Amino acid sequence: MEKKKKQCVDCKKTLKKDEIALCKKLISEDTTDFMCLDCFAEYWGCSREDLEIKIAEFKEQGCTLFT
Repeated sequence: MEKKKKQCVDCKKTLKKDEIALCKKLISEDTTDFMCLDCFAEYWGCSREDLEIKIAEFKEQGCTLFT
């Protein structure tokens, strides 16, 4: 059985694994609502680039959500 692709709760775009991991990291590991980077940036009042930098930092720190 194929796993259902997760979609952004706002724009319905199919999400990448880093977008899902970022939502889990910044909201809750138990969240079932995920956003793409563009919608998440608007939600947090920052830029997409800011979130991409955070993703890179979390990966460098060895966060297991981003593996």
